Amino acid sequence: MTALINYQIINNRFGNPEYVLVPYDKYLQLTSSSKINLTDGVPSEVVDLLFDKQYSPARAWREYLQLTQEECAKKLGITQPAYSQLESSKKPRKATRIKLATALGIHEGQLDLLA
Repeated sequence: MTALINYQIINNRFGNPEYVLVPYDKYLQLTSSSKINLTDGVPSEVVDLLFDKQYSPARAWREYLQLTQEECAKKLGITQPAYSQLESSKKPRKATRIKLATALGIHEGQLDLLA
C-alpha cells in the first residue's frame, strides 16, 4: 500500500504547473545525498556490457573508459596480445586485478564483479 503525500501544485499565469509544495520531510528525502558510494560503484553502462554482451570485467571497463587494448597494455607495461589474453579471462588472479585496476584508475573491487 502506498502512502499518500500531501502536496500542492501552483500554476503559472497560463495555468500550467510551475511549482509543487511538498512536506519538509519529503523534501529532505528527495534532496539528501546519495547512499551509494560512487567511488567504488559501478556505472550501469559497465553492468550492461557485462551482462548484455557477456564482456569480461576488464573489457567492460576498458570500453567504458574509451581506451584501446594498446593503451591499457602500455599502462600495464605488457604487449597488446598479452593484454588481450588478460582481458579475455573472466576471473584473473587478485594480483592481476590490482594491477589492472590501478592502470584503469578504478578500485580493485570494481573488477571483481562476477565473484
